[in-house]
Amino acid sequence: MLAAMPDSAPSPLSAGGTSPRDGGDACPGTLRLHRADDGALARVRIPGGVLSADRADALLAVAGRFGDGELHLTSRGNVQLRGLDAECGGGPAELLGAAGLLPSAAHERARNIVASPLAGLDGSPSVGGWLSELDSLVCGSAAAAALSGRFLFALDSGRGDVDALGADVTLIAEDGGDCLLRVGAADEVFRLSSADGPRAALLAAELFLRAARDSGAWRVKDLPDDVRTALVRAVGATAGPAVHRPRPRTANAPAPGPVTAPDTSTPATTTANVATTVTAISVGVPLGRLAPAQWRLLTETARRYGNELRLTPWRGIVIPGPFGPPGSSARSGQSGQSGRAAEALDALAAAGLVTGPDSPWTGVGACIGHPGCAKSLSDVRAEAGAAVGPVGRLPVYWSGCERRCGHPHGEWIDVVVTPEGHRISHVRGEHRDSRAVVRNDPAALASAVSGARA
Repeated sequence: MLAAMPDSAPSPLSAGGTSPRDGGDACPGTLRLHRADDGALARVRIPGGVLSADRADALLAVAGRFGDGELHLTSRGNVQLRGLDAECGGGPAELLGAAGLLPSAAHERARNIVASPLAGLDGSPSVGGWLSELDSLVCGSAAAAALSGRFLFALDSGRGDVDALGADVTLIAEDGGDCLLRVGAADEVFRLSSADGPRAALLAAELFLRAARDSGAWRVKDLPDDVRTALVRAVGATAGPAVHRPRPRTANAPAPGPVTAPDTSTPATTTANVATTVTAISVGVPLGRLAPAQWRLLTETARRYGNELRLTPWRGIVIPGPFGPPGSSARSGQSGQSGRAAEALDALAAAGLVTGPDSPWTGVGACIGHPGCAKSLSDVRAEAGAAVGPVGRLPVYWSGCERRCGHPHGEWIDVVVTPEGHRISHVRGEHRDSRAVVRNDPAALASAVSGARA
C-alpha cells in the first residue's frame, strides 16, 4: 500500500536556505507566500498526495488559525491555503514543519511528485516505495534545490493516469520488477530495474538542470528542441535499453465510488468467480474547495478505516480501506458496495462531496477566479456552478483569464473568459477547436457548455 511518510517525529528543516531560482520562479510555497486579492496564499507540497490523518489535521489547523479556514486542492495533488493574514509571518511554516510537512527549507518547492492514486488498491502495483525514496533523494540533493516550483515528477503504477499529465520525469511500473523512465513527452522511454527507478529519476532531473543553464528553462518542455533531444540521450546513456512507448493522451481520474480489487485471501476455482474486495473509496471535490467540516469528515473517515488520504491530481480524494467484501446497502440502495463503504460514501455525499458518476459536478473544474485573483475577468466558480447540468462526456474547465491556471490535460472543454465574452473550445492535447464565444447571456452560456461536453 502507498504509505505516508512516518509520523514518529517531526522532520527538522534542513540547512540550505533559498533556492538559486528564487529571483525568477514565482511559484508559491510554504516559506514564500503569494499575494492574492483574498490575502496571502501558501501552497503546501504533498508528495504523491499522500497524507496521514494527523497531518491532515495539521493542515486544517493552519487554515483555521491563519487563513480563511478552507483547503483548496490543486491539479498536482497539493493543498493551497488562502486568505492568510499578512501578519502571519513564519507561523504556518512552523506548524507545518512540526507536523512533518516541511522536511527541507531548501527543497520545499521542489517536492513536486504526483503518483497514481489507486496504486496498490485496484490490482496495479504499489508505488509507495518509490515515493518515499524519491522524496528523500530530492530533499538530500543539493542540486535538486534549484528545481523550479513547476518541475514535476510522476510515479505511474502502469495505469497510464499520471503518465498522461505531462510530467518532466516519469517512472512507470511494469510487471516483473522492471520500470520505464520517461523524460518530458518523449516517446522513447528507458527500461531499468524498479529498484533503480527513484535514483534514475533524480539523476534525470539533475541532468535537466545542467541542460537548462543556458536557456534558463524551468521545465523539460521549455528547452530548445536540440537541447531537449540531447538531454533524453544523456539520460538514456545512464539508464537501460530504449523502448518506444508514446505517452497516453488522456489522464483518467479515479471514478467516484468504491474501489475494488481481486481478493487474494479467497481462492477462486475459475476466472469467472474471482472474489473481489472494496479496498478504498473515491470522492470528488466540487471545484477542489473543501470547507472545514468536509475536511474534518474526510480525515475522520480516513482515521477510522486506514489512516490515509490520497489527494489526486483531479481534485479528488481516495481513502484506502480495507472496507471488506462487496455487498449491498439498503440505506443507500447502491449494490456492489460493502456495508462499510456504503456507509462512508453516504456520509460524504451528505456533506456535498461527489460519490458517484451521476453527480452533475463530475468533471467540472475552475480556477480560483474573481475576487480571489486580480487577473481574473469573472467569478468563474459561480458561473461554473450556475451552468452545472447533466453529466457530460468530456470534462469542462473554467478559466478567468488566458493563463488558464490549473487546467487539465488530455481532452476537455475549455471555457476562458476574454474581454469579448466566454470562449468555448474543445482541447485535445496540443489541438484546440474553437466552438463559440458567448457574451453576457448565462442561459446561452450554460447551453453552449452542456452541448460542447456532450
